[in-house]
Amino acid sequence: MSDPIARAYELLDAQDRAGAIACLRTAEGAEATGLLGELLLEQGEALDAADALTRALVAEPDHIPWRRALMTALMAAGRAEDAQAACRSLLDRRPDDAAGQAGMARLLLDAGDREGALAHARDAWFLARGDLTVVTATASVMIDADEGVAALEMLDATVRRAHPADPAQPAAWVAMGKAWLHLGEAEKATKAWRMALHLDDEDRAGAAALLAGLVQAERQTSLPPAFVRALFDTYADRFDRELVGKLRYDAPHALRQLLLDQGVPAGGRVLDAGCGTGLAGVAMRDRAGSLAGFDLSPRMVEKARARGVYDMLWVGELVDSMLSRPDAFDLVLAADVLVYVGDLAPVMAAAERTLLPDGRFAFTCERTQGDGFELHEGRRFAHSEAHIREAVRAAGLTLSHLAHHSTRIDRGDPVPGWIALAVKGA
Repeated sequence: MSDPIARAYELLDAQDRAGAIACLRTAEGAEATGLLGELLLEQGEALDAADALTRALVAEPDHIPWRRALMTALMAAGRAEDAQAACRSLLDRRPDDAAGQAGMARLLLDAGDREGALAHARDAWFLARGDLTVVTATASVMIDADEGVAALEMLDATVRRAHPADPAQPAAWVAMGKAWLHLGEAEKATKAWRMALHLDDEDRAGAAALLAGLVQAERQTSLPPAFVRALFDTYADRFDRELVGKLRYDAPHALRQLLLDQGVPAGGRVLDAGCGTGLAGVAMRDRAGSLAGFDLSPRMVEKARARGVYDMLWVGELVDSMLSRPDAFDLVLAADVLVYVGDLAPVMAAAERTLLPDGRFAFTCERTQGDGFELHEGRRFAHSEAHIREAVRAAGLTLSHLAHHSTRIDRGDPVPGWIALAVKGA
């Protein structure tokens, strides 16, 4: 071992990671470069880690841990195609590598290949042999592929056998909570996330935001932004496939048809509030003189930006984003957004603020009986006709259209909903 490498290990033993990295940057040879890449990856410098690991593998192409780390670094850096190539190279050499199979499952699912992803996930589960980190990664793929029951089965079996001090325990319990929530079991999700916090009070697995959403939602008029952001950052890669393909989501096209039926002129300044991946932007692009959008989820905004239909996009909260742009838009759209808001009064007031005179606010929401709103088991709010009418009136808008319309199905049945158009200054 060369002196710089020996010195780097001494610094690591002394908990001086920065010093070890600086030392390795001056060293030569594959061993030093590979170790540098691993350390950079551990501290979140994914691109630099990928560069170092690539250089190390030129000298030692069959070094499996480095190939595994390179795949992880490229995934963390968002370089999906390069990550797939690295993963294939790893699996060509070691088809029985459980982490490689789990990585390929994630990459294929994110690319839209659900069946291919599930095939690799099953291989990863078979090969994991109780490795809780690999099983957690595999279960996360299963959850996102709408296989929550299978995810729970593999997590429960592995957690029961894992050592209580296994550092992967908190992340496994977070994944278990997500699986329970996916299956509509909010109470069981709460217990799982509380266990994750009990095991790691630093909350490196991110349980607190998810738990806060479940614990507080029943007492609030809206879901906490941290909960919604975490939910949709996770959901972004499969949003279109799930919503359109599985749930038959039609809110963007229904709103477009509503505007045509109501004679709303095209060519104005349009705001897509809570734009998600940009489905409403695609539906409305030809009717907009300019098209802006925002969403609470950064990953959703990235997906929307990739469509190339918006003139402006930003990450922002629903009410604050509209209030910050007074008298700016002729039309505001909210397609399947108000289901994450209980009391609609602040939203209607913000819409009135951002609209120009004679501007319109077109929106969909879910429907309930009575006079107010309620949070149902899917962690979505449903609103009564009376509540919608009062919120619109209080904001100084005029409700020009309100009708029953289901924007999606749930368990084979249409979800009761509303489609509406409110006008400023009418």
